[in-house]
Amino acid sequence: MGRRCCKNDTLSAYYCLFVPTDIDKAFNYAPLDNYPFKQRLLIKITASALYLMFHLLGKTLHYEIEGWENLEQVENSGHFPIYCFWHNRIFAGTYFFRNRKIIVMNSLSFDGAYMARFVQKLGYGSVRGSSTRGGTGALVELIRLMRAGFASAFTVDGPRGPKYVAKEGPVVLAKKTGNPMLPFLLECKSYWQVNSWDNAQIPKPFARVKLMIEKPIYVASDAENGVLEDKRAELQHALDALVKKGAQWRNDG
Repeated sequence: MGRRCCKNDTLSAYYCLFVPTDIDKAFNYAPLDNYPFKQRLLIKITASALYLMFHLLGKTLHYEIEGWENLEQVENSGHFPIYCFWHNRIFAGTYFFRNRKIIVMNSLSFDGAYMARFVQKLGYGSVRGSSTRGGTGALVELIRLMRAGFASAFTVDGPRGPKYVAKEGPVVLAKKTGNPMLPFLLECKSYWQVNSWDNAQIPKPFARVKLMIEKPIYVASDAENGVLEDKRAELQHALDALVKKGAQWRNDG
């Protein structure tokens, strides 16, 4: 598979033995046999076009980083981060964290088919499902893959909003795996704003982008509903604070 998929310990080795199919499925293109020819062609063309656009624009961006030590703290502790960020910052984040074998969730819709191929081209793994369809099965796959030694990422207000309202999915994943949520934000000095539910931001060429990473948030394996809601609120607060900090950085410039 071209990578060391596990930590060097007994538990991770156990999961490597029992999830090779999940790993192959996450990092290899899914068959398109169920789609008519025109849709198969559109999926392939769209995924390749998005990949090219991301690379052409992404290479021009200038990143500044604050809080990298929070990511290093997670990795040095032997855990794998559950990256948590807002849906409208997906462009700059997807480009920055490419080629790290991070597992992301893509919807079961037609759009999700080309998005899955697109992120796989960028070095991500993909599981299919969302909060509205196929979410339980996708979450089970994420749990298995994290236990096999992969980080994961969540757009915590996706796929349809409400904007800037954190959902419980990453909290449950943190409880089930013992891995912490890692809130982060990418703020662009200049960007185009899409007329969508989340007002998605596309950075302009040669924009300065600041990556800000907050401290990890752990969830106990025996956490009950009240605690889970407290952790969701903690995640919400951390991401809200990052939005304010990012706006201040952009305006100060």
